[in-house]
Amino acid sequence: MPPLTDLAARAGSLAKSVTEATRSLAEASNDLLVQPTVRLGVTGLARSGKTVFTTALVHQLTGLHPLPALRASQEGRLRRARLVPQPDDAVPRFPYEDHFAALTEARRWPRSTDRISQLRLEIDYERKSGWRTGPASLMVDIVDYPGEWLLDLALIEQTYEGWSRETIAAGERPGRAAMAAPWFASLRALDPNQPLDEIVAERASEAFTTYLAAVRAGPEAVATTPPGRFLMPGDLAGSPALTFAPLILNGPVNADSLGGLMQRRFEAYKHRVVTPFFRDHFQRIDRQIVLVDVLAAVDAGPAALAELEEALDRVLMSLRVGRNSLLSRFFAPRADRILFAATKADHLHHASHDRLDALLRLLVARSLRRTEAAGAHVSTQALASVRSTRETVVHDGPASFRAVAGTPEAGESIDGETFDGETEAAIFPGELPERPEAVLEGAVPPGSLRFPRFRPPLVSRDALGRPGRLPQIRLDRALHFLIGDRLA
Repeated sequence: MPPLTDLAARAGSLAKSVTEATRSLAEASNDLLVQPTVRLGVTGLARSGKTVFTTALVHQLTGLHPLPALRASQEGRLRRARLVPQPDDAVPRFPYEDHFAALTEARRWPRSTDRISQLRLEIDYERKSGWRTGPASLMVDIVDYPGEWLLDLALIEQTYEGWSRETIAAGERPGRAAMAAPWFASLRALDPNQPLDEIVAERASEAFTTYLAAVRAGPEAVATTPPGRFLMPGDLAGSPALTFAPLILNGPVNADSLGGLMQRRFEAYKHRVVTPFFRDHFQRIDRQIVLVDVLAAVDAGPAALAELEEALDRVLMSLRVGRNSLLSRFFAPRADRILFAATKADHLHHASHDRLDALLRLLVARSLRRTEAAGAHVSTQALASVRSTRETVVHDGPASFRAVAGTPEAGESIDGETFDGETEAAIFPGELPERPEAVLEGAVPPGSLRFPRFRPPLVSRDALGRPGRLPQIRLDRALHFLIGDRLA
């Protein structure tokens, strides 16, 4: 007979599963029978523009601005969109008003996403002609969360030993070896079976975290090595659940050793941090957009692109995707539409937008086939949630080049000129190759493109001082893919 502690644990797990099934059933029943609702997940890897996307989405819909690619808008069937109280009282509210003010008043980009947050948007619309004509409403629950947390889901199926081997091997790659050197020096001095010492464990965790921060700040910033909470701890800062690190393991470790402590804390991180995120938030998402800063990877070179391809594959492996049947809607909801979006398309002339999209599609091609086989709709899009440039032409003697013009942020430097944050400049960013495979083959040398950080655009105001519409590129296409079918 199993020990009483095991039986109690199994009983607790069963009770939790029943509770989750009951909640899923209640939510699905409400969606299908009472109030149609779409739960939209917004995530992305570092510096991909998650906060800007969510802010721009709410701005465009609540302002009822023309969105030609969103059929309900193009056909004049949108009546009203407004923010209403969110359904999850335990989740922080996405500070839309603060972020919108930062964009339109201070002309600065809002701070990055470092925790989960939520908004609920109520959209009133007219159904298309047919037997279901008349007014209707759709609730869109927007869940904004760091992409690093998404990649943590892969840890659920991993052992501490497997994670240690994989993480150490990643640090030995040529592009990371220099950044990993200080961490490896401290790692080699540790014996997994040495007596448990809290100070030693803290120093090992600090050395590992410093390495993760170096990877984030380096040319492979698009890549992410879990645990994601090490760099975005939120309310877990200083918690023992974040005080562990990989070790060089050559066999079993004693429970009361340093290795035993690290193993226990790794499992605690999975069960107390990762699993609740999956259970309480992630598995309830219906639609998902993953934002990607492809241009940063292109500018960093083929090694960074390879890292990005691997990271995106891990993202799709973490997603619960597939076609929803009536039963799955009640008991095992899946994300049935996934959009990968290459952001900052406004840094390129529109002639390269389709090439940027093609490059992103190439990076996720392997994952797309696997996901589509599960029955989910998957797409890619190059977009700019907020367009910070306009297109122009620059001349160099008899030659002319398609360029973009905007206001580089203070301190940005191009060709030896440092900008003050107030002066507009026309910049030829370069062009992406017509054949996306050429980028992976090194056709674009690292640093050969020009992608300065531009300030948000200057937005005109009406007689009452209210800001006008923020310009965007293809945001309407993204919205049509994500929620357009629910506004039919």
